[in-house]
Amino acid sequence: MGRWIAVSDLQEEGKNAINAPMNPSAVDIHPEDTLLEENEERTMIDPNSKEDPKFKELIKVLIDWINDVLVEERIIVKQLEEDLYDGQVLQKLLEKLADRKLNVAEVTQSEIGQKQKLQTVLEAVHDLLRPHGWTIKWNVDSIHGKNLISILHLLVALAMHFRAPIRLPEHVSVQVVVVRKREGLLQTTHVTEELTTTTEMMMGRFERDAFDTLFDHAPDKLSVVKKSLITFVNKHLNKLNLEVTELETQFADGVYLVLLMGLLEDYFVPLHNFYLTPESFDQKVHNVSFAFELMQDGGLKKPKARPEDVVNLDLKSTLRVLYNLFTKYKNVE
Repeated sequence: MGRWIAVSDLQEEGKNAINAPMNPSAVDIHPEDTLLEENEERTMIDPNSKEDPKFKELIKVLIDWINDVLVEERIIVKQLEEDLYDGQVLQKLLEKLADRKLNVAEVTQSEIGQKQKLQTVLEAVHDLLRPHGWTIKWNVDSIHGKNLISILHLLVALAMHFRAPIRLPEHVSVQVVVVRKREGLLQTTHVTEELTTTTEMMMGRFERDAFDTLFDHAPDKLSVVKKSLITFVNKHLNKLNLEVTELETQFADGVYLVLLMGLLEDYFVPLHNFYLTPESFDQKVHNVSFAFELMQDGGLKKPKARPEDVVNLDLKSTLRVLYNLFTKYKNVE
């Protein structure tokens, strides 16, 4: 990957090449006036892409997540490129997420020392991600060179691998301008870099199941499954004079899930253990997480879905949770 530089740094290397990014014609620059070597290329994010609300949201969600994970380390990240390039924060983040200590020098100021630290951290990351089919879109030089795209690819992969309790914006792409010097002339080309796809695709690499098949290939059968699940949950919730008509929305705050577990396992759930009228996103996540704990107490495996996905009205996640209950408790009266 080429070195990444700010827009202002490129001005002397052919202002027109950047200011007219949709016109990739070469700009006549004398070789002695440019910092680029022959055939060297540099890359930058198109300024318009930087203003994309989804791109900004992705950065904000990732920064908030890192700061949340590292709160006990008293580390506060404000800017990804400036705060992560030397490997120090990445080291602490990986150690916290993976619950293991890396054998690296704690603080290092020299470029060589920083790159050695990055090498160790990234090798540990690769050992974790490779078996799960992640494409590695970063390296020591690109991270140390403050390449924001590389840093984002790395953080998205870590967040997904460790099932971070965050919701990344889906389908985030950026336009990247590649400036290359050929025969003394600057040429620009544009490429689209995809940073996120769907949560389902990123989370569930190589973990497809029957519900993926239902959604993709048998929508008619999906409605039959939904009817069966509605009948199942209402058979029990009706005892509390509760009625479900919409699976997509009525389980999203976790209240019905908690109450359903009490009915299925025949116990009363103390009201101080959950929010009966949750108002915030965090309260709803608390409820769904609590319901998941009750399921595991009842002998079920930890649900594949994340509580955040259920709260965010992800139908497939909600169906997976309910289907697990149906499988175990369908004969319970």
